[in-house]
Amino acid sequence: MMKFNVLRIFALTTMGIWSAPCFADTIVDTAVDAGQFNTLTAALKAANLVDTLKGPGPFTVFAPTDEAFSKLPAETVTDLLKPENRQKLAGILTYHVIPGKVQAKEVIKQRGAIAVNGQRVDIRFDEEGLKVDGAKVLTTDILCDNGVIHVIDSVLLPGKATIPEIAKDSGTFETLLTAAKAAGLADVLGSTGPFTVFAPTDEAFEKLPKGTVEMLLKPENKSKLADILKYHVIPGRVYSEKVLESKALKTLQGSLATVSLKDGSPRIQQAKILKTDIDATNGVIHVIDSVIIPPPANTNTQRKLTEAIAEGVPLFNAGHHAECAEIYRNAMNELMSTSLPNTMKQHMSKVIKKADNTQCVTEKAWVLRRGIDQMYEQLASRN
Repeated sequence: MMKFNVLRIFALTTMGIWSAPCFADTIVDTAVDAGQFNTLTAALKAANLVDTLKGPGPFTVFAPTDEAFSKLPAETVTDLLKPENRQKLAGILTYHVIPGKVQAKEVIKQRGAIAVNGQRVDIRFDEEGLKVDGAKVLTTDILCDNGVIHVIDSVLLPGKATIPEIAKDSGTFETLLTAAKAAGLADVLGSTGPFTVFAPTDEAFEKLPKGTVEMLLKPENKSKLADILKYHVIPGRVYSEKVLESKALKTLQGSLATVSLKDGSPRIQQAKILKTDIDATNGVIHVIDSVIIPPPANTNTQRKLTEAIAEGVPLFNAGHHAECAEIYRNAMNELMSTSLPNTMKQHMSKVIKKADNTQCVTEKAWVLRRGIDQMYEQLASRN
């Protein structure tokens, strides 16, 4: 069976990454035969993951060596191998596994990858070599019949705190936590989820008009406060790359929140996204510099704009820019015949005229979309 030695290792690049071949065998069989993954294979057995990683896959495994496990406190591995800690151990091990067969030439192109446990591992490739969550990749591309192994020098540890726990520990989200409790959402955000939270800092809440927070925290305003907070929450885990690709996100409140780039900075509605991809056990946090206010609910205008974006975004992302532009234009035309204020009708008229004079269908769609986003802001200011 296969034994790793220096004669079987060759350089992938001059950046310190090495690659080794492997006979056609499963990931588990390969790890056992290598002789340097004894702790890993014992952990896979204790977590009931052996059969899974012997299955068809394919899987990509960032495999810590025995030496990597020895860096952990002595009692840590012993505790994790106990039957009562099986679920916790499985969570750690599946954080080392990426669905699919991702070889080094593809890994180095990524900023991160979603592990089987749902959380994201960070990837960095620079003059020091390839690193995954800070762990150095020692050997790459050990090809197996159900995936590939990349050897790492440290054990990867996933986030172990919930969204509210992370917010509390940071010390910069006290107002958000107080508001979530007052709105009856603290337990929800601490539940299994997963959720994506665009979290306003304490400074963001301070930007609101004086007295606004105190007013919202009153029991009689619980429903309104809940609507505002839900507008900051997206069901599921949506990491930064997907946020920017989405252009609009359906919130827990029910309305769409638009995503854009302004002056080189990503924004959701009018709020600047300050920090992204803070992993929690039940979701992910993106930090924002302003509180975002949902558009007026249950109005014909809001509903028409929401429906137009929901229909147009998938078409735009699929490359059907002309069809997307037509949907946006038709929505504005229909709203021109309603009882909207003249200022909004004038705004739409200017947007439609500008779009009609734009030859590029991609830019035409964006002109109309920006016009719709500006209408959302006007509606929010009237709420």
